[in-house]
Amino acid sequence: MTSTSPPGLARFNTAEAGAARAALHEVCASTAWGSRILDGRPYAGLDALFAASDAAMAGLTAADLAEAMAGHPPIGRPKPGDPTSAREQSGMSGASDRLKAEMLELNLAYQEKFGHVFLICATGLTGEQMRDALRARSGNAPEQEREIVRRELGKINRIRLTRLAEGGAAA
Repeated sequence: MTSTSPPGLARFNTAEAGAARAALHEVCASTAWGSRILDGRPYAGLDALFAASDAAMAGLTAADLAEAMAGHPPIGRPKPGDPTSAREQSGMSGASDRLKAEMLELNLAYQEKFGHVFLICATGLTGEQMRDALRARSGNAPEQEREIVRRELGKINRIRLTRLAEGGAAA
């Protein structure tokens, strides 16, 4: 359990609503998620913030999830100039041209089937692990995949909230 409030969390707890909302948007693009987290301030510690994030994520509608996913670039194609997506997808940075081409092809097939980008908590994963997960998840039913996406977003949010709470960049 977190016994003290990290410096970034203390700043977040007391930040003006607009600034706090902007920081939350860098964590997760869902307006509904951000509003729920904002409304729960102040947080006693990271555990309380995580619990609020998990509860907010569980309550997101399909449209809210789509809004959250829209904030994520496809695996293998981080947003140019965005250090967050580059850091989170670093497992693809040294990938071979063959693997990058395969990921592009798999991503396009996934997007065609599900109507959104393939989303995975890529932190710490190799390009091959991401590819294998993409292959495996491409066979899922849309409802099953939506719940997997919800869990992956929750993991990503926890990583990003940790950075925010520790005083680093929100995302």
